[in-house]
Amino acid sequence: MKTPGTRFTECGGFNVTELLATCALISVVAAVAVPQMLTGLDRMRLGMAVRDMDRELQFARLKAVATSQPMRVRLNCPAAGQVRVVEVIGTAANPDPNDADSVLTRCNETTYPYRPTGADTNRLTRPNNDGPIVRLYQGTTIAGQTLEFWGDGTVHTPCQAQCVQLGGVTQIGTATITLTRKGVTKNITVNGLGKILSDR
Repeated sequence: MKTPGTRFTECGGFNVTELLATCALISVVAAVAVPQMLTGLDRMRLGMAVRDMDRELQFARLKAVATSQPMRVRLNCPAAGQVRVVEVIGTAANPDPNDADSVLTRCNETTYPYRPTGADTNRLTRPNNDGPIVRLYQGTTIAGQTLEFWGDGTVHTPCQAQCVQLGGVTQIGTATITLTRKGVTKNITVNGLGKILSDR
């Protein structure tokens, strides 16, 4: 309540200098925070790619044990940054010609699910366990070797046609699959008994 003889002064808000100082402060904080946020986002995307790769390895191992059929994890199949789990068909002495790692037929999207060449068109015959093509987060590269999981859960190097000359496939000691995105690298290690460990 206004009493006679009392004068009130009203505040009109901020002056131009205060507004400019506030804007400068916000700009400095944003300049420091945004790169950190982008780096964190890139690390999160690489972590998602590692989890996807880990899931494919686990799927191959579990499917091999459940079906007693060898399952192969093919990296960069059919293109960089993509993975596909395929059931091994044929034998070391008589491999399916399209099952070699050098042949991209098993990786092609149009041949999913893959059926062997020739007269075999029976849906009850192998391969019945090929997985879909999994695309890791865009910009992720994969380095490593193709791994073959067997029905007992062990991991081997695939050799197919060369197995006869080599005296059979060899169980791996430890294999490392390296995933890289924007200069950041994470590894997944798989030992010969099928234990899978990934960087967090």
